[in-house]
This record gives sequence, structure tokens and C-alpha cells, in this order.
Amino acid sequence: MVDILHRIAVTSPPAEVYAALTTTEGLAGWWTTDTRGEGGDVGGVLRFRFGAGGFDMKVLTLDPDRHVLWEVVDGPEEWIGTHVDWVLRREGDHTVVLFRHEGWKEPVEFMHHCSTKWALFLMSLKALLETGKGAPDPHDVKIDNWN
Repeated sequence: MVDILHRIAVTSPPAEVYAALTTTEGLAGWWTTDTRGEGGDVGGVLRFRFGAGGFDMKVLTLDPDRHVLWEVVDGPEEWIGTHVDWVLRREGDHTVVLFRHEGWKEPVEFMHHCSTKWALFLMSLKALLETGKGAPDPHDVKIDNWN
């Protein structure tokens, strides 16, 4: 198994980062404007839609201001059964976000694409939290023909 790993630090408190990861309004502000579902309840399903398709994530873990874990239950074949894991911790004046998209069966070319897109969307999350304006799909940087 292979994982996508990223780390960012934001000047917002953990509660604000957690809200951006667990509310449809927060998620729509940095990942995709077409976000629906229940992200604030364990067992809830979030539906994220993009021009090129979408993903459904089941919420597995919610530890307020510390940890969010999703399981991909619908989307591209390579994503189904993988987990998207968010660990938050306060470090001085920043909240550190440790991100993992874990459980890829092999490092296929699509994983390379997704790693780059996750990095862009994490920068969108940082921008949303620090400036009030993210760059969610369809306003994100398009990197190739997969979007």
C-alpha cells in the first residue's frame, strides 16, 4: 500500500480548521463548491462533485479539533476503500495539519495527479482559513486533462 502525505501550518485555531473539514460550508470553501451531505456526524456521507467526476466519503472518526477520518465509498476505482486522514495539532501560533490519503494499492499515474491536486487544495484550505477566500473547484488550478 502507498500513501499521499502532506503537511501545512495555518494561523487559524484548531476549531476553525476542524470546521473547514466537517461542515459542507467549510468544505465548499476550499475543495469543491458542489459539496453535499453530513460531515459532522460519524457514519455520515459527504458527496464531493467536480467537473471530471466525484467522490463519496463516509465519516469514520471525528475528534473535535484533533482528528477527522473519511473512507472513500464511491468514486474512481483507485480511490474506493482508501482513507483520507486529517490530524490537527496546535504548535505555537499555528495549527499543523497532517494529511494522509492512505491505502492506495499501487502508485499508478493517477496517484501522481491526485497528490498534486491534494497539495493545491491544501493550499486552498490554508488560503480560506487565513484570508477568507479559498480556490475550490471549479476555481482551482487545472493541472492537466484530468483537471
